[in-house]
Amino acid sequence: MQGFRFNTPPGWPTPPEGWVPPDGWLPDPSWPPAPVNWAFWVPDDGEQDGSPRPRHRAAEPAVEPAEDLAPDAGSAPKQGIVSEPTVPLSDDEALAGERDRLAALRAEIAAETKKLADLRASVESLRAQSSLDGRDDMEQSAADLRAQLVELNDALLLQQVGIYEYHHPLENADAYRDRLADVRERIKARVRSKEAVLASDMFSYNNSLAKGRKMTSDFAKLMLRAYNAEADNCVRSLRAGAVATAKKRLEASVETIARLGSMMDMRISPGYHALRLEEIELTSDYLVKVQEEREQAREERERLREERKAEQELAAERERLDKERTHYRNALQALRDQGKLEEAVELEARLGELDKAIELNDFRAANIRAGYVYVISNIGAFGKDVVKIGLTRRLEPLDRIRELGDASVPFPFDVHALYFSDDAVTLENELHSAFAERRLNQVNLRREFFFATPTEVREILAAKVGSLLEFSEAPEATQYFQSHANWPARS
Repeated sequence: MQGFRFNTPPGWPTPPEGWVPPDGWLPDPSWPPAPVNWAFWVPDDGEQDGSPRPRHRAAEPAVEPAEDLAPDAGSAPKQGIVSEPTVPLSDDEALAGERDRLAALRAEIAAETKKLADLRASVESLRAQSSLDGRDDMEQSAADLRAQLVELNDALLLQQVGIYEYHHPLENADAYRDRLADVRERIKARVRSKEAVLASDMFSYNNSLAKGRKMTSDFAKLMLRAYNAEADNCVRSLRAGAVATAKKRLEASVETIARLGSMMDMRISPGYHALRLEEIELTSDYLVKVQEEREQAREERERLREERKAEQELAAERERLDKERTHYRNALQALRDQGKLEEAVELEARLGELDKAIELNDFRAANIRAGYVYVISNIGAFGKDVVKIGLTRRLEPLDRIRELGDASVPFPFDVHALYFSDDAVTLENELHSAFAERRLNQVNLRREFFFATPTEVREILAAKVGSLLEFSEAPEATQYFQSHANWPARS
């Protein structure tokens, strides 16, 4: 190539003078890359600095390659094929090319940035959708788990149940005991006849039907023992009114046994399971009935104790009246003997009053339905709209009311009405019936507290007996009002 020579890039071996790369020649891959825009061909009189030159072509020199510049046969090329001289560019052209390249890079970066923003938006959308789906799945899972839970809090269960309804209404606790004994005998009969657990008789073990049947029989005994243990535990730990929880626990046991014994088609017999459920229901009914009978017995003892006090008071009053009457008779006879007739007349009037008092006392002692109906309240203990309507046969009814306001309540009761009636029992029942829907205690009807104001009770009482001589609508509550001013503030 006339007028040009091969310009070796920095780091390449120096070729022999006049060496020209042959067609298809490639540099050794171990050599460093040539600088950008390196001029491989320079005029013979130019310097080997590789700086850009004016663009022009020259004839290709026909020079044989030097052996030390020939690449290894097995090397892979890293540089482009050097077969003709590079046309140098001017400084302005190179700068314009760099600007075009930068503009293209900026456009590419902008496109990639937009693509990245779109990807981020898609990821956020998918994440939000996944979060919603995950929340729905979690809520559904939580609902499923709650359905499988067995509530064991007795107080919460009783609040959920409300007033207890008997599953098998019977007359008394003895009747429930007899019924339970009968159910338990039927349970034992099912076990003896092997009707408690159902299973397939075609299960084989080690290709042996006999071994499979023996394994099924042994496994059935194990499952029945586990089921009976759970059933007995439900019965032993049963609380009055918590029958739903016990039944749920036993149902879960049946499902577990059916799942574990699915290979042998093993399950608890529905008839046997029904008997165990009936046992739980009867046990719950029995416990509630026993509780009711105990409460009735306690109330009956309280009633008899109150009647004995009333009888003792009436007997003591009769004894006092008899002594006073004897004393006045003796005094009257003495005045008559002394001729003091005017003083004798006064004593005769007093004797008449004593005779009436004795007659009334005898009437009350003979008539157990006679007594005082009282209406009282305790604003400090129960609030201003709660009253107690009760009955006492005591000679002094206020003594009974004072006993009610003992240490069990913080303040004494206030009396709104005391009414003596020949048939106080009927009058009390009528008042209770009038406010039956407003009872505080809807379970124990012998708790005689009602959501009512004294004015409402007065209207009903006046409609039953006519006019009332004394009735106090506003409670006195002296201790309550004096104490309330000094109570600490509630947060």
